[in-house]
Amino acid sequence: MVEKRSFEIARETLKQLTARKLVPTPANYQSVYNEIAGIPSVQPFPADFFRDLSQTLPLKTPGQQKQKGLLDYAIDRLSWDGVKTALVGYGGFVPAAGPDEASSPSSTGSDSVVVTASSNPAALTTEFFVQIARLIEYAQPALGSDDARFVEQTQNLLKAMRDPQADAFTLKSLLSAYSHRLSFAAEDQAEIRNGLLKLLHLVFVNIGELSLDEQWLKGQMDALMQVATPPLSLRRIDELERLLGDVIFKQKDAKFKTLEAQDEMRKMLAVFIERLAQMTQSTGSFQSKLEESAKLIEQAKSLADIAPVLKEVVGTTRGMAQESQLSRDQLGAMQERAKQTEAELAKLHKELDRVSLQARHDALTGALNRKGLDEALNREVSTTRRNASVLSVALLDIDNFKKLNDTLGHATGDIALTHLAAVARECMRPQDTLARYGGEEFVILLPDTVLDKGIEAMTRLQRELTKRFFLAGTEKVLITFSAGVAQMTDGETPAEAIRRADQAMYLAKRAGKNRVLGA
Repeated sequence: MVEKRSFEIARETLKQLTARKLVPTPANYQSVYNEIAGIPSVQPFPADFFRDLSQTLPLKTPGQQKQKGLLDYAIDRLSWDGVKTALVGYGGFVPAAGPDEASSPSSTGSDSVVVTASSNPAALTTEFFVQIARLIEYAQPALGSDDARFVEQTQNLLKAMRDPQADAFTLKSLLSAYSHRLSFAAEDQAEIRNGLLKLLHLVFVNIGELSLDEQWLKGQMDALMQVATPPLSLRRIDELERLLGDVIFKQKDAKFKTLEAQDEMRKMLAVFIERLAQMTQSTGSFQSKLEESAKLIEQAKSLADIAPVLKEVVGTTRGMAQESQLSRDQLGAMQERAKQTEAELAKLHKELDRVSLQARHDALTGALNRKGLDEALNREVSTTRRNASVLSVALLDIDNFKKLNDTLGHATGDIALTHLAAVARECMRPQDTLARYGGEEFVILLPDTVLDKGIEAMTRLQRELTKRFFLAGTEKVLITFSAGVAQMTDGETPAEAIRRADQAMYLAKRAGKNRVLGA
């Protein structure tokens, strides 16, 4: 069969429209054209029908309101898949009939919903709406202020909810519309946050790759990568800010020394070129004098004629030697200064490496060191006393660590320390703080945690470690720890709390190891 060309199909379509007495609308033309061309007919998207359907959907829960918004969004974009997904999601938010609904006249099926006594508007006091308004106000900084319409809607809602004369049904309607808009605003902020974090990671990776020779800068990039990895916490950002403050101070000194070294090199090169030119000029002059002296010697007829010529040659040679010695001494002195500057720069970069990686963090495990722990303790104690909250301190000690080092080597011991630190960080909350206290001992600060909850947290960490092995060559290694937990008391210093936790840890060791005891 010969395939028809498009203009032939179009001509045949017009003939069929006339023969079938069909109105030549775009839809009829498309249907007949597809039929003749053998193209499957796709029904047009019934946008008006879906909009009417959307308007009839009940909106009694925030979930239903959100799914209706997604349905409207899909209808606007003529998306069959979007409509299907939204309707399926909406069905998941239809409440089941409760015991009070069975006797209700309005209950006609399992999908019906009635207003129970608990949702009686008379029970919704002015103070209740004021509390909700305060909650909305507290959440605003996290949602941003880029959407002017959303900000205006928020202000109108807050004003209405703080109005003592406001009608409960009106407020419910405003809250319903606001929660619908809020769901989209929250999703936008989450996407923006994730996008910014991805951009930050790309920037950090690129800077690190462009600065392979600068180990101190690599340390900064590694710290930034770590702090920008969710879950984010203000404490981690604050620690990084302090660390970078020290490094930036050293950077300024390094920049000054680098510029100074460059200046020294420029001066040395300028003097070298100048001396080289002088030596070239002197050598040319010396050569000319030698040639002239040679001619005079050839023309001399007696020793008396030769003596003045030899005296001049000796004087010229001595001057040439003195000038060469002076140039050599000057270049040697400048070379020595350049070596000293280079040594100072090397020392400064070594200091930068130390400051960048070890200022407040343990180089092996990445946990805080003793200095970082002291600062973290001071902050936590101040916060605890200011907020009248609680703070627990846990001290962990790896069991049989000396035996592990002796049998498998110190390299395996180092792996055990980093393994414990990594698992601990995964199990900790963002507000908790991990520090290496010394050797195989670690301290974990647990703010807003009473003693019993602190013991439970350390027990969970122990259980997680029993599931996690690490390899030492071909051998699987399981590590355990004993821990003591102490809740700080009023007037107690951090050192005293850690001492009590240490005593409890010692008792846990005596009791059979791999245990957690409270002080």
